[in-house]
Amino acid sequence: MNHPFLNYHHLRYFRAVAQEGTVTGAAAKLGVAQSALSVQVRQLEESLGHPLFHRTRKSLELTEAGRIALEYAETIFRSGEELVDVLHDQNHTERRTLRVGAVATLSRNFQLRCLKPVLGRSDVELVLRSGSFGELVRLLEHRMLDVVLSNLPVRREAHRNWHSQLIEQQPVSLVGTRSRRISRLASLDELREIPVLLPTLDSALRVAFDQVMERHQIRPVIAAEVDDMAMLRLLAREGAGLALVPPVVVEGELRRRQLVEWYQFSDIQESFYAIRPARRFPNPLVNEIMNSR
Repeated sequence: MNHPFLNYHHLRYFRAVAQEGTVTGAAAKLGVAQSALSVQVRQLEESLGHPLFHRTRKSLELTEAGRIALEYAETIFRSGEELVDVLHDQNHTERRTLRVGAVATLSRNFQLRCLKPVLGRSDVELVLRSGSFGELVRLLEHRMLDVVLSNLPVRREAHRNWHSQLIEQQPVSLVGTRSRRISRLASLDELREIPVLLPTLDSALRVAFDQVMERHQIRPVIAAEVDDMAMLRLLAREGAGLALVPPVVVEGELRRRQLVEWYQFSDIQESFYAIRPARRFPNPLVNEIMNSR
């Protein structure tokens, strides 16, 4: 099936109208006739098969299809600017953009450690997007992200030449507030009575924990199942139970002794990956992050 042709100029005119809110304002900004601009936008709508604007009394507002088109248009124009920079070797003088996706369940402390080499730099604009693993992989595939930080590697497939670089591995612990009676588990058997805060069943960390419990024939008291490491940290601070987390998630609380490490598992580790596709002209900022590890 033949796909409709996408005209770069149509996208430029459409983006101007979306930014200005009126054909009049966009035409003045671009220095073109209003009639010519209207024709260009209409041709883009015909090419995409969807109306991109609906008219209000004072301005044009984006439809749902229009919002999607604008997001892609912004990405296309940023990519075009970066292409010129890369091929003309102007990256040392131009402000560069690094688009990073981070799985929503990933430790915020870990993310900050990864991004530290580019934080606060005047020559770098950082775009950080959070989402599910599947959503971020799709954005990476469509070149809307440069790298994805995840606790899972991507599956290698014939049509995808991608790399999952292992950045770090950390032991996993049960952490919680200090008890008046004890601050350590003498044995895992005590989990028959002490409530625990666990990642949800779709987490590799949870699968490994359940296997350990099954091997020791222990049925733990589960106080909560949470798909967000930040929420696990907060619940542990409130004394709701012992949270199963890598120490990096609660490093500040451990340092301030708001939380203590009750038990460290020798046979459970959390792995952190940087996922990126093989590209002829990769974003050099990704290498700066990876080389600093």
